[in-house]
Amino acid sequence: MATLILLRHARSAANGAGTLAGRSPGVDLDETGLGQASGLVQRLSGVPLSAVYTSPLQRCAQTLQPLLAQRELAAVVEDRLAEVDYGDWTGRKVSELVEEPLWTVVQQHPSAAVFPGGEGLAQVQARAVAAVREIDRRLPAEAVWLACSHGDVIKAVLADALGMHLDVFQRLVVEPCSVSVVRFTETRPFVLRVNDTGPDVSGLLPPEPQQQASSDAVVGGSTGTS
Repeated sequence: MATLILLRHARSAANGAGTLAGRSPGVDLDETGLGQASGLVQRLSGVPLSAVYTSPLQRCAQTLQPLLAQRELAAVVEDRLAEVDYGDWTGRKVSELVEEPLWTVVQQHPSAAVFPGGEGLAQVQARAVAAVREIDRRLPAEAVWLACSHGDVIKAVLADALGMHLDVFQRLVVEPCSVSVVRFTETRPFVLRVNDTGPDVSGLLPPEPQQQASSDAVVGGSTGTS
């Protein structure tokens, strides 16, 4: 059971401006985001990374740059981790989009939401979940790997791992430069962390060898990581 770290890109200029960047080219990290990206080096310093995969968008590349430089690793671009194609909504202010009739569908019934000229959220979940599960199966059981992607994409993957219907995925919060952790097994995923922005990385480490073969959940509460 490899361990997957889902990293949302650090804060971008579009995040700060309240704009739906989507797949727009040339969206850089803002000053806060650059600081968050630099901080990843220390936050993940105790975590051995076997592989790094990333969305093709620039803000993800910028987020990973300090970490990859320090580790002398290269990221593999995976198109299925790309941001939602928001179609005609791309580049618009979120404050304007809340007035659109589709906004209510996105909030209340996202599995039915298809962005005009873009893709549907159900399609997003299908492609992203397929990508992370395929990659995870190729890696050794003791591997820890990282996938850098976007808020809605990560929320869709987490909803699948939690056994949540996509229609309630808006209950999840995934902030810029947060990490969420999923460990897949033969029978079920285990979600170890969601929206973690702190420095404690103990939960990101691979399990002890004697634990790796088990797909059973703990009954009665775990003993913790220490």
